[in-house]
This record gives sequence, C-alpha cells and structure tokens, in this order.
Amino acid sequence: MSVILGIDIGGSGIKGAPVDTRTGRLAGERRRIPTPEGAAPGDVQSVVKELVEHFGLPGAVGVTFPGIVQRGHTLSAANVHPDWVGLDADALFSEATGHEVHLINDADAAGLAEARFGAGQGVQGTVMVLTFGTGIGSALIHDGVLIPNTELGHLWLRDKHAESWASDRARERDDLNWKQWSKRASTYLQHLELLFSPDLFIIGGGVSKKADKWQDHLTVGRSRVVPATLLNEAGIIGAAMMAARHAEPVTGPAAAEPAPEGQPAPSKAAAAKTPASKTPARKAPARKKA
Repeated sequence: MSVILGIDIGGSGIKGAPVDTRTGRLAGERRRIPTPEGAAPGDVQSVVKELVEHFGLPGAVGVTFPGIVQRGHTLSAANVHPDWVGLDADALFSEATGHEVHLINDADAAGLAEARFGAGQGVQGTVMVLTFGTGIGSALIHDGVLIPNTELGHLWLRDKHAESWASDRARERDDLNWKQWSKRASTYLQHLELLFSPDLFIIGGGVSKKADKWQDHLTVGRSRVVPATLLNEAGIIGAAMMAARHAEPVTGPAAAEPAPEGQPAPSKAAAAKTPASKTPARKAPARKKA
C-alpha cells in the first residue's frame, strides 16, 4: 500500500494527512488539531486517535515525536510532558487506534522526506538537515540511510549551547536582524562541517520560508547550503515513510514496490524470535475521567 497516514506532533498543533509514499506528495487535505496544553501522553493519544478516525485509512500509521525515539520508546521530553520519558509510545498509539503505529523523531522525519523527495533528492553522500525553530533539530543521512536521534542542536560551541544561541527563537529573543543571526548560524554550521563534512546542508524549520533573508549571508567551507523545499509537510511525509518501512508485505503484483530509504525493517516473524528487553516498558499513565 503506497498511501499511508502521516501525523506530525508539534508544539502548537498536531497535523495529519495521507501521503503517497511513492511520490512524497500529500494524497489529501491536511487536518490540524491544536496540541493539548502540557502535551501529556493520554491527551496527545486522544488527538492522534481522532486524526486516524477522521482519515479512515487502513494499514500502518507514522507519527513524529519531538524527542529521542528508540525502537518505539520515547526517551526524552524537552518540550512535552515528562511522562513521555521511557514510554512505549508505539504501543500507546497502537492500542488507541487499532492500527500499527510507528514513531520517529520529528527532525529525522523531516530529514528523510527532504533527502528523498525535497532539496536533497538525488544527492549522494552525506546530507545534514537542520530545522531552525524553537530549538534546532537535526537529521543525518548517508547515501539515503538515516542515522537517527543525532540531536545536534544540543552541541556546545565553546560556552554557547547551540540551539539556545542560534535557533530562530534566539534570533527573536535577542532581536537580531537576519545578517546577525546568519553569523551565529554560520559558526554553528562550520562546527558541524568540521565534525561531519556533509556534502549538503538543508536548512528547514521556520527560517526556510525566508531563505532570501539569510541565504547570501551564511558562510561555510566546503559544503553546499540550500533551503528546505517541503516546509510544513516534511514531518508528515517522513512519518509516512517510516510507517511504510514497517508495513506488512503485500503479496501479488503490488509487492514489487521498493521500501523507502533506511535499513529494512525486520519481519514480524523475525521480531517474534527476538528476546524482549529485560527492562520493562513503562505504560501510559491512566487518564482521569472528565
């Protein structure tokens, strides 16, 4: 199945849309619901369920999360409720929706989408996608394969915490013009270039809508720098790509469709033979009745 529901959990809104994972285009109108205040697991679960029911698509669902995601567990919660830490979020959403749900870090989702269908399409080697907004998200992709959860916005530049100093929020907080902000962003990109030598930087997040304001002011050594092209749709598209990797194989003529970039997901049969982790997964906290 090529049309898969992608859902992007953001700080102010939770957005969903059906995605044709063969083309990277939305296959229907996007729907947005405000993120519940505090973004507690049970409240976000209800919104995701509402979106799944609204679209009524069969099959797997992909969901982004603003934090570290490892094998379906959410391991950090910088801008959401602390109850997310250590939670088996794949199971939380799968139980609520009756669908097989797969989570991916939000910047990683945007990176997958941009590398395959956006500004990085056809680029070989190392592509680094950076989303400048409230913080700085990062995705590192080498020859189409994602290295997940890089969290490079939390690097330190001498005494400066990168995302606290060079994010779009920092630009607004410190009342910087675009040339002043570009000088900070250039310092950050030069440090990343020293560490990773990417062939291409893709700049996403809120600043990508105003590339004409900063693009001529960014200075790096060897790497190319381009603005993202998928804008607000990147997370939704990347989430659907992640779910497509885990979708049940289709028998018959339709089975020839290749999987999206990334390591192939193990089959359910293989997964069943894998011993469970000795560390028990935390369950979602029970919601209080209204």
